[in-house]
Amino acid sequence: MNEQTAIAVRNFSLRLSPTPRGARLARLLAVEQLRMWGLPSDPAAHIVAELAANAVTHGRVTGRDFRLTVYVVGRTLRIEVTDTRGDRSPAPQHPAPDGESGRGLLIVMALADRWGVAEGPAPRKTVWAEVTMPRAPAHRLSYAGGADGLPQETTR
Repeated sequence: MNEQTAIAVRNFSLRLSPTPRGARLARLLAVEQLRMWGLPSDPAAHIVAELAANAVTHGRVTGRDFRLTVYVVGRTLRIEVTDTRGDRSPAPQHPAPDGESGRGLLIVMALADRWGVAEGPAPRKTVWAEVTMPRAPAHRLSYAGGADGLPQETTR
């Protein structure tokens, strides 16, 4: 019988109001969840902020929430923001240099390894981005302590 390597899958999902407060909460809660998983929040915090801001600005439908989903499979962190405005598919824009908006997807493109849009089920769409997480360091501190009582660095 072949032994299979177990892959840890972690996920977090919640619905938020399509308001600036909901977008801010999306970023704060994603950062806290990543912290609880022991993962870095950069660049995920920026990606969540941009995708959530787009959902509340361009994907808002009165009375309908947007959904934030964050999950990790292996070394891939995937961020998904689903809104209920499936008739407006996002596309990167090239704003005027002095413009105050229009850079959200350009920021996502710069920070993510991959991104895209999944349509449906109607009337929804999901804008997603993936980031490959760094490998864990090959060493750690052992808290058993050495002869001098200080933590010892060991390899795994």
